[in-house]
Parts: sequence; structure tokens; C-alpha cells
Amino acid sequence: MEKEVPSLTKGLKNFEEEVLKRDKLTQDDIKQLIRKIGLKVTYQRVAILESLSSGRVHVTAQEVFEIVSKSYPEIGFATVYRFLRKMVEKKLVTEVRMGGMAARYELSSSDHHDHLTCVGCGKLVEFENEQIEALQIKVANDHGFKLTSHVLELYGLCSKCTS
Repeated sequence: MEKEVPSLTKGLKNFEEEVLKRDKLTQDDIKQLIRKIGLKVTYQRVAILESLSSGRVHVTAQEVFEIVSKSYPEIGFATVYRFLRKMVEKKLVTEVRMGGMAARYELSSSDHHDHLTCVGCGKLVEFENEQIEALQIKVANDHGFKLTSHVLELYGLCSKCTS
């Protein structure tokens, strides 16, 4: 009999990440990103992007709100959420879905990567694999598609959760 896979909805008290190397954005980089999508640079938008550029990489909208509201208590959750959605729409922020959990957000990196998520503890691992990338292109071509983008998220149990 196959072992039942636990649900991600049990919470992420011990959330852990293994991420690929990223450069931290400067204030100028952040302002440039905001202008790039045709928005006015405001301290709220700068603070939201700063929260994505420092500390943990994969954060929920609620976590971004909690980080930003410490310095700017007048910022509302709706402001944070709307700006994150706008950044996702413009492909400057990536939304990572983890089963039934709240979406997590990360600054889009110049290098494509995929994710492994532990359904037991929520550990998130970023990885790159050229063979997987080549196979996805081949599958798309075999079905008459020209691949324009993709997201690969693999779910399973990490070594801590299987022992």
C-alpha cells in the first residue's frame, strides 16, 4: 500500500529554502523596475520590492505586508497585494503556488529555475536542470507548440520528512 502524502495546508512553522544565488537590488534598481512598468515611484512600492530583495526569497503577500507595515504602518494589505499582482502581471515578480497554500512571491530572476516543494514541511528548493529544460522544449515541439514560458513545480517529501 502506498504511503499517503500529507497536505501542505498543515502549515510552515519550520519553512526552509534552498535558493540559487541572487544579487540584492539597490534602491536605484528598485526605482528603475517601478518606472519600467510605467508606475510612479512611491515609498510604499519601494518598500514592497525591498522586502522581496532581502531576507527570505519566497514570501506570501501577508508576510510582505507584515515586513513593510513595521516601518510604514499606514500601508494596507490591499496596497501590497495589488502591487504584487501588478508586478506578476508585468513578469517582474514570480508567483509560486504550493498546493493549497497561499501563493508565494519572488523577484523574477534573469536565470530560469524550477521548484521542488516538500508536502510535509513546506521546504522549498530551487533547481536548474538542462536536461529537463530540453525535454520540455521537445515535448512542446512534438505537440506543435512553440514554448514561450513555463513553470515546473515538483512536490514530494524531503529527506527529513521521509525518515
